[in-house]
Amino acid sequence: MTSPDDDTDDKPSVTIRCQDNASVGVAFCDRFSFDADSVHYAVELRAPGLTARVNEVVAWIWDSDLTTFLEALAADYRGWDGERSWHTNDRDLTVSAVFHSGGHVELTWALRPWPQAAGGWGASVTTWLEAGEQMASLAARVRHFLTGEQQ
Repeated sequence: MTSPDDDTDDKPSVTIRCQDNASVGVAFCDRFSFDADSVHYAVELRAPGLTARVNEVVAWIWDSDLTTFLEALAADYRGWDGERSWHTNDRDLTVSAVFHSGGHVELTWALRPWPQAAGGWGASVTTWLEAGEQMASLAARVRHFLTGEQQ
């Protein structure tokens, strides 16, 4: 299982930690904007023996954003068949979701910066959330992070 929680410092961030193994997690941090059309942020993946970070993931206002994807998962708390996925326009961040019995959602967070470049790299971690309130809470926290709104 995972639980979303915000870091304790003053910088906006969202962290999803695995309840079964707190050393596995995903963090959204270091948000900044150059203009009204996009938000830039860093994504970090952590697991035993793994630390991966992409410093500049970009969310464009005209794209289907991550919060819309997470909110749709939360709305379907009774479950769905198969895998659902979302990715940034540049495909450097991908999130896949699978519903499991018992009302749990398996989320696989994958980073692959410069996917078209030779010699590129990729990393992923998998976390679990309860389909209802935990998923809704994560969606709200990510929305607040990306928009810069106070909770």
